[in-house]
Amino acid sequence: MVYSQILIETIIGFLCLFVLTKVLGKTQITQITAFDFIAALVLGELVGNALYDKEVGIFQVLYAVFLWGLLIYITEWVTQKFKGSRALLEGRPSVIIYKGKLQYQNMKKGRLDINQLQHLLRSKEVFSIQDVEYAVLETDGTVSVLRKSLEQTPSRGDLNLTPQTVELARTLISDGEIVWDNLSEEGLDEGWLEKELQKQQFTSAKEVLYAEYKKGEALHVQPY
Repeated sequence: MVYSQILIETIIGFLCLFVLTKVLGKTQITQITAFDFIAALVLGELVGNALYDKEVGIFQVLYAVFLWGLLIYITEWVTQKFKGSRALLEGRPSVIIYKGKLQYQNMKKGRLDINQLQHLLRSKEVFSIQDVEYAVLETDGTVSVLRKSLEQTPSRGDLNLTPQTVELARTLISDGEIVWDNLSEEGLDEGWLEKELQKQQFTSAKEVLYAEYKKGEALHVQPY
């Protein structure tokens, strides 16, 4: 009887979650905001805990899932009808790179550090912050990127130009600290870095939010 009850509750829970996903729309899956994450987590817990609780019956599972789904649906309806509620429930996009400059305060508000930003940019096939004109941290945690005009299409292949060697940008300073591994891999030392910083009116790496280097180019530095 116990196994039969678990089987029935599992099937019913699966069908309930499937129906709710269809009713609530694809944004619950493709655009997970902080609220959506909490809603999905609690919904899964309601079904999961009910499966192994002998005191919880099938109708109680259905009621709990229906009630939570109804609350999510009402919340989505409120955000569609009343624009003022969207910032509270869904958050707002935040500009983290503006005209090629890192917006440190917006990054702090979004709890985003340099390493996380670089990871998000690489997912957009951007391997250097220098190539970015604008970047927006979306409410679902992804980053939308607008490259600088010279980095946009058409490509060199489109223009029938000869290929050139592509150099990978190396992060030499991140959040005021020198990345020693990258510095040594490029065959550089602290003395070289200090001279490059002094050329741009910086006295210490602690004054620098981010600095990267490409072979053949000047050190790219962005302060706090």
